[in-house]
Amino acid sequence: MAEVRNKQVILKDYVSGFPKESDLNIVDSTITLKLPQGSNDVVLLKNLYLSCDPYMRLLMTKDTTAGLGALTPGSPLTGFGVSKVVESGHPDYKKDDSVWSLTKWEEYSLVPTTGIFKIEHNDVPLSYYTGILGMPGMTAYAGFFELGSPKKGENVYVSAASGAVGQLVGQFAKLHGCYVVGSAGTKEKVDLLKNKFGYDEAFNYKEEPDLNATLKRYFPEGIDIYFENVGGKTLDAVLLNMRVHGRIPVSGMISQYNLTQPEGVTNLAQIIYKRIRIEGFVISDYFHLYTKFLEFVLPLIREGKVVYVEDIAEGLENGPAALIGLYSGRNVGKQVVAVAHE
Repeated sequence: MAEVRNKQVILKDYVSGFPKESDLNIVDSTITLKLPQGSNDVVLLKNLYLSCDPYMRLLMTKDTTAGLGALTPGSPLTGFGVSKVVESGHPDYKKDDSVWSLTKWEEYSLVPTTGIFKIEHNDVPLSYYTGILGMPGMTAYAGFFELGSPKKGENVYVSAASGAVGQLVGQFAKLHGCYVVGSAGTKEKVDLLKNKFGYDEAFNYKEEPDLNATLKRYFPEGIDIYFENVGGKTLDAVLLNMRVHGRIPVSGMISQYNLTQPEGVTNLAQIIYKRIRIEGFVISDYFHLYTKFLEFVLPLIREGKVVYVEDIAEGLENGPAALIGLYSGRNVGKQVVAVAHE
């Protein structure tokens, strides 16, 4: 079999503080488009779309306390992606099947068959399986419905509300009959929240010097569910504004990932006073709900009741800039890297 080029995005070394594009290298390697002899538990994939997700910053450090593993310097980045099967020794996956899974930031990858989801619905954009129909969609669904236990008429606040997960949480909450407010970091994103995603209210947190006062303005009766994506000062202000028996599903804490010294939260006594339930989660705990999730969300997409905004960077060579841009909020919507369209 002929060898073909396999462009890769490599982590140069462990990162401390804010990651930079120079922490990542684009290299050309080669790969033989043939499975190793007797490989029934791996498939050879051609990667089409790669997902840029905030948690990937946690893999760029030696510290493995997050339980997500760590990258090895000199090796390609790992993340979720949508791919086409080139060759498979496994009966469940055939040549030319579309799948989504954890894969590597390269043109072709050998991937274990555990944790691969076969794409059965091709009437929606394939790139959606990096977002609304993939890990972020599941995160919004499981976090809001399983951990948030929403009731009609409740007050919901979503931080990082225009991102891959936040834009869906707000729409799910509105469909459920809740009052929903979101925060984001630019006027453009705030406009998206109100005009495209149907949030009742939205604000630019960078323009609010006193977040506690801001939340009191938008939630005079308090917050029932806070969908936590950012942590730090936002969480501290939210705790003062939660209602009794409020719920805080903790999906992410992007404000903390690049700090050498994490910020403290000072209002934790509110958890007692208001009997607040705070629960973190990792989405792999909920992948068993994937079929149920698709039955819920696919009709909503097809009927236009849920919309999704993607920010697509073309070409693997633009992957580092797209990923690093997440940490300064440069993306508008779900950040995707298009490696190949077929």
